[in-house]
Amino acid sequence: MRNNTHNTATATASRMLKKIGIAVGIALLTGCTVGPNFTSPSATATQIDLAARDDHSHQYPVSNADISSQWWTLFNDPILSNLEARARLANLDLKIMASRVEQSRANLGITSSNYLPKVSTSGSYTREDISDNSKFAALGAKSSGNDYWQAGFDASWEIDLWGHIKRTVEGAQAEFEVTVLAREAYQITLAAEVARNYLQFRGIQAQLRITEQNKQIAEHKLTLVKSTTKNGLTSKFETSMASAQLAAVTAQIPKLVERRNTQMNKLALLLGENPRALDEELINDVPLPSLPKTIPVGIPAQLAHKRPDVLKAEAQLHQATAAIGVAQSNFYPRITLVGRSGFEAFQSSDLASWDSSFFSVGPAVYLPIFQGGELKQRLKLTEAKQKSAALAYRQTVLNAWHEVDNALDGLASQRSQFDHLNDAYESYKIALHFAQRNYQEGAGNYLNVLTAQRNVLDSRMALNDSATNATLSLVTLYKALGGGWDVSNNDPTAPVFAATDAATISRPNNAAAMSEVRDGK
Repeated sequence: MRNNTHNTATATASRMLKKIGIAVGIALLTGCTVGPNFTSPSATATQIDLAARDDHSHQYPVSNADISSQWWTLFNDPILSNLEARARLANLDLKIMASRVEQSRANLGITSSNYLPKVSTSGSYTREDISDNSKFAALGAKSSGNDYWQAGFDASWEIDLWGHIKRTVEGAQAEFEVTVLAREAYQITLAAEVARNYLQFRGIQAQLRITEQNKQIAEHKLTLVKSTTKNGLTSKFETSMASAQLAAVTAQIPKLVERRNTQMNKLALLLGENPRALDEELINDVPLPSLPKTIPVGIPAQLAHKRPDVLKAEAQLHQATAAIGVAQSNFYPRITLVGRSGFEAFQSSDLASWDSSFFSVGPAVYLPIFQGGELKQRLKLTEAKQKSAALAYRQTVLNAWHEVDNALDGLASQRSQFDHLNDAYESYKIALHFAQRNYQEGAGNYLNVLTAQRNVLDSRMALNDSATNATLSLVTLYKALGGGWDVSNNDPTAPVFAATDAATISRPNNAAAMSEVRDGK
């Protein structure tokens, strides 16, 4: 009897599963994915020439060679290279961005799980006792207590007829790419900020060195003037002017020291270090790195693929496009296969018997009939967001070209300014030489000497500022070009940095590093 019952149940279940399988197969063959398919807009991006305007007298030579992901090595400064490597390992903001990538990766895994069926198991035990005066007792049910045991499996699987799951996963994948590219964009910003603060620090060191040298010159002049005044060769006017010049030069030193210390703390913050952590490492005076003879800027057509902010805007457009498909699929019925099987009995010893088995299987259909216009408005909302994302992409590309063009123009401008300031500095030195000789020969007054000295000092300081600004212009250019990340090795599944790098990157040997910089190695 039990075997006949079991065979009948098995045969019935088999026939039903075949029918459901055929129905699912037909549905999958006839189903379609609603919503627009995403097409990358990169190929239609506007292109310009990567060259400065012709209205600058001194153009900086550029080439179409590929941009190195470690463009800061063009400065040939081992200390800067070490700081860049350590910043990639220790910068806290970059670690936060990496954490967001992991969150987005987990969200993508959660969304992708909707492709697969859901299976769960459950079991229960209840002790039941009905009232003697209940309707069930009146119908003859036993009113004394009894046990009820149940155990089984539940399964469900949504059939993705209209691409609801597909578009949802597509949007999650695009969102994951957005977080990865946001991390890469910050990596470019971090590289530029480390280089910018380091070069500014070296420029301030140079200013401080020039100021201290000028102080020594002013002290020497004051000693000479006091000596000639004592011998009656000059008046107290010359002594007062020399004293005033010394005081003016000395007054510049405290502010420069403050700026120097601030720059060291900025670098320490970028490296995830405490204040003053880099003081001992950087305090020694090192010359400002010089610019390379030729600057590689890459190929104009590749700019859209070099800048992660452009690729990020494209991924955001992809995400918005996928959202339209999700909104459109909500207008169509959603079919879920639901199944349940297990055993139930009043005695626990009967649970192992096939006579205690049960099952249920069949489709569950959800079809929105009236939602008060919500679905239509959600579709309009996603379409409006997609238009906004498309405009944002165009704006990002246009902004990228403007930044590159401005950076090229700024570099050429700084080159021209430096050359002219250098000519002015050489001329002021010659003027100072003749002013001093005329004063010594009695053909000139001391005011002319002070004026010539002030011109030389100001010109030398301006020349140093121009050299610093020229290096900063190169940093701005490479940030605009998207330098600082390896496009060819852009694997979203890879970590931000290799774990083995931490063992190979450490604080540099300052003496050896400074020797390399001074020797131009």
